[in-house]
Amino acid sequence: MADASTTIELDRAELREVTGFTVACARPSLALFERERPGDRRPRAAIEAALAFADGAERTKAIRDNAWAAHRAAQETRDAGRGAARAAARAAARAAARAAANTCGAAFLHPLAKATQVKHILASAAYTAHALELSSGDGPDAADDHLARLGLLATPVVVDVLGRYPDAPPGGGRIGELVRRLDASLRQSPPVR
Repeated sequence: MADASTTIELDRAELREVTGFTVACARPSLALFERERPGDRRPRAAIEAALAFADGAERTKAIRDNAWAAHRAAQETRDAGRGAARAAARAAARAAARAAANTCGAAFLHPLAKATQVKHILASAAYTAHALELSSGDGPDAADDHLARLGLLATPVVVDVLGRYPDAPPGGGRIGELVRRLDASLRQSPPVR
């Protein structure tokens, strides 16, 4: 585990892999958002932009623009009292934000080994899990089910990148709790491929 004074190496292939993971984590939330706001494609566009980067496209301003648009969709659903849709839009925004980061550390995932950076890797998963628990009658069980499935999605590269950072930080309410649970789970039982 790294400490706060350590810089870490992140190459473009690793960033693409992490972005692909964040997209896979956020995708299940799209149906929840689109059920509440069927004509609003902003979260879907953010996920599609992030996926394009994960699949090999270059980063463009469009990725960041789509991340901000999904964030605005989250604000609007919050204002409308739609908690699950808000969490779903935030999941999409976080996936695109992950793609917008660059290899020298600007934007969101920095090559500094600080615990706060773990949220940039796992927030799309936490927001999706939260959206699922808010929208289902199962409550926390829905979040648990989603987090359990993510262990299958995390590739060795994702777990390796995550392991370069300190454990997820305290605080952050329910999202912070979900980030810490997923972080601990991925670090305890890395995927075998």
